[in-house]
Amino acid sequence: MAKVLVLYYSSYGHIEQMADAVAEGARSAGAEVDIRRVAETAPQAVIEAAHFKADTAHPVIESPDKLAEYDAIIVGAPTRFGRMPSQMASFWDTTGGLWFTGKLIGKVGGAFTSTASQHGGQETTLFSIITNLMHHGMTIVGLDYGYQGQMGVKEVHGGTPYGASTLADGDGSRQPSDVDLGGARHQGKRIAETAAKLFG
Repeated sequence: MAKVLVLYYSSYGHIEQMADAVAEGARSAGAEVDIRRVAETAPQAVIEAAHFKADTAHPVIESPDKLAEYDAIIVGAPTRFGRMPSQMASFWDTTGGLWFTGKLIGKVGGAFTSTASQHGGQETTLFSIITNLMHHGMTIVGLDYGYQGQMGVKEVHGGTPYGASTLADGDGSRQPSDVDLGGARHQGKRIAETAAKLFG
């Protein structure tokens, strides 16, 4: 049984919903799954003024060293000007010891994201996450085109071959659709299946 970590940062709950769907997909493949979030680093005044979602069912990850305990790590974060937000970047900046000792080499990784608009930097944000995973020597699994939900243009939906995604609209009013959540489940399942083949 593969052991999978879904690690995320979410300001308004969109990525949190996607993280739950990723975990659901991984569990459907028989994986043992933990969901953790990275710590909020924004000042309290900013959190309150921007109305960040403060209530969550998922605890903050205890330490970057915990990453070494998993066979697969799936990272989710919204975009900030076409890249991952500082909260997630700050966490990965603390993983130098893991990199130096090669503790994540050969593990399976993936990424998922959310943007306000259809062209708001989904793919560059995914790559900003994936770059970190590749520097750690991880094997990357995206959202393959076996998931047909990401095809077609008749409705607004997320989904890229580099990772599952959703769109929040500028005011955060759009919630992840069934198509978006389906992509997250598909990617979570594929990553868990890949990890099981490598480590099972």
